[in-house]
Amino acid sequence: MALASIHESELTVSQSVNSQNFTVGQSWGALRKAWKGYRIAKVQRDDTKMTEYANKIRKIQGELNIAVSSFPNLGIS
Repeated sequence: MALASIHESELTVSQSVNSQNFTVGQSWGALRKAWKGYRIAKVQRDDTKMTEYANKIRKIQGELNIAVSSFPNLGIS
């Protein structure tokens, strides 16, 4: 799901996403960084880091209630 498809009303700054009280904006920022880390690990062919980032991506996506990605190359679906 692209960020552009998220409605503005869903991006309120004070809205808590999880039990640690991260805002929606903070969670989107963390998701963006996790994807960047995953792509770097993929270029470096580091399966351990790719798995770590894939799990972080899936966790954050679940907290944001958006579609959760699968990573069949890592056996994560």
